[in-house]
Amino acid sequence: MFRMLRPFAWAILIASLPLTDALAHCFVGARFFPATITVDDPCVADELSLPTVSSFKNEDVPPARQLDISGEFSKRITDAFGVSVESTWTRIRPPGGPTANGFQNLETMAKYQFLTAAAHELVMSAALSVEWGNTGAQAVGAESFSVITPTLFIGKGMGDLPAAAGWLRAFALTGQIGYAMPSQSSKPIFGVDPDTGEQTVDVERRAKFLVYGGSLQYSMPYLKANVVDLGLPDFINQLIPLIEVQFQTPAGNGFDTGIGTTGTVNPGVLWVGKSFQVGIEAIIPINRASGSGVGVVGQLHWYLDDIFPNSIGRPIFAGTSLGRP
Repeated sequence: MFRMLRPFAWAILIASLPLTDALAHCFVGARFFPATITVDDPCVADELSLPTVSSFKNEDVPPARQLDISGEFSKRITDAFGVSVESTWTRIRPPGGPTANGFQNLETMAKYQFLTAAAHELVMSAALSVEWGNTGAQAVGAESFSVITPTLFIGKGMGDLPAAAGWLRAFALTGQIGYAMPSQSSKPIFGVDPDTGEQTVDVERRAKFLVYGGSLQYSMPYLKANVVDLGLPDFINQLIPLIEVQFQTPAGNGFDTGIGTTGTVNPGVLWVGKSFQVGIEAIIPINRASGSGVGVVGQLHWYLDDIFPNSIGRPIFAGTSLGRP
């Protein structure tokens, strides 16, 4: 469990540092972009996703039941620059076969929020994520090589539409696009020809991928506060129904590998409180190579800036906005 506890060790270390005031959550003007489950939100933040639990049938033939339990810790270094670390424990139960379990490779990300246009509810960030090879268990599919992914994030609320647009102003979109590059483009595979006894050498090519996705959200909190108060119960006014999508498409070094586009569509809902949010989504694979049947993912997400406003919930170096107002 060391990798799952690593974010907490980091949090304890940061709690001892001198900190100052900063913005909270992903607010852009009147718009709040929640932390979505499947794709990352477009802001830097002081937050903790723990746990995120998903259950689905994977793409194996025959499909195996896979359970993932993960945790992610995000920390602002400045108002506009933050880092995160994520670890996932996986259990795979193939039909009629032995169960495999272990950690996936450790993942880290550095993100810079370079544009915040409050009047237009527009935010953009650039990030570099790394999946560190050989930090996970090969029994659950963790690769021996690292994967480096530069990514662009964007969020756009519809609150700047004319007042006549009414309820449409509560909609928002987020998106991301990245290019995943393996640290090693190929690997030689040595073998022996069973007929001649001679040594053979084959090459395993490792594809580069275009990874992209986004979300369409409808914010009931925004509707009540900025459009119209329908007098609904508080529970309803704290909901954000949404649909997320995530895909990856080979974009290099994938010739003749048989790899195609894979991905999922994830409809669900978030309930947003003051210091935490809860979300649940279905996992619907777009094709057989993406999985089998419908799965489910749920997440408990903590707002550290509200829980610990005077310590780990604030950026280490505030006041250096680097692009944020």
